[in-house]
Amino acid sequence: MIIKILGSGCKKCVALGENAKTALQAAAIDAEIEKITDVVAISGYGVMSTPGLVIDEKVVSTGRVLSASEIGGLLKNK
Repeated sequence: MIIKILGSGCKKCVALGENAKTALQAAAIDAEIEKITDVVAISGYGVMSTPGLVIDEKVVSTGRVLSASEIGGLLKNK
């Protein structure tokens, strides 16, 4: 599983990354977390509002910081 955090590296993007890491640990899932900061790459996902969360190349959230429990729910659906 590959999780991507899309954003400029702002405070909200960092928080989303930390919440994703927490959710993975709680679910005992081994996954790679990538941070994508390139604006062209981000727009390639169709994301116009950051932070964005991508799980296995599917955009699952944009424009808000999901909690660890919200991310955990998305991971269970995978």
